Amino acid sequence: MEYLDVLDSEGRPIGKTKNRFEIHRDGDWHRAVHVWIITSKGELLIQKRAREKESNPNKWDISSAGHVLAGTDSIDAVIREVKEELGLELNKEDFEYLFTVKSQSVLNNGTYINNEFDDVYLVRRDLDIHKMTIQKEEVSEIKLINFKELEQLISVGDQSFVAHPEEFKRLFTKLNEQKSR
Repeated sequence: MEYLDVLDSEGRPIGKTKNRFEIHRDGDWHRAVHVWIITSKGELLIQKRAREKESNPNKWDISSAGHVLAGTDSIDAVIREVKEELGLELNKEDFEYLFTVKSQSVLNNGTYINNEFDDVYLVRRDLDIHKMTIQKEEVSEIKLINFKELEQLISVGDQSFVAHPEEFKRLFTKLNEQKSR
């Protein structure tokens, strides 16, 4: 069972922990990590969430994501999640912190309340996705997509992707700025 630190609405720990189920049942604020892996060709690795996931099953999503466990920090979480979900062994130096997004959603007829502070990271790495080992309980498929193509799909409201409106906006702004340099 995963235990998470409960946060206040400003992202500060309140000195209390709850298990993952209770956090989402009660709508408590908590911290998660989102990792985007981009290749030298400008392709982002995206994953299709497993059919059994309780939130957003069968939707395309971030390269890797997960909760920050109680008593740990987001860099511990990104290293753990990328290894678990994608089989990649990375070090903290491989992760570039981009920004934190405050996000809220209510899913599954109100039974899953997600109030998160998402620490968003970028990893620059060329990958052979056919040699990667994905965690079948979490991920059903992975693929590479040019970030400009993904930006276009998101801009037209493609429903096959998990909605991260603020994160997408900020990510694409950053990637477009870097591309134009």
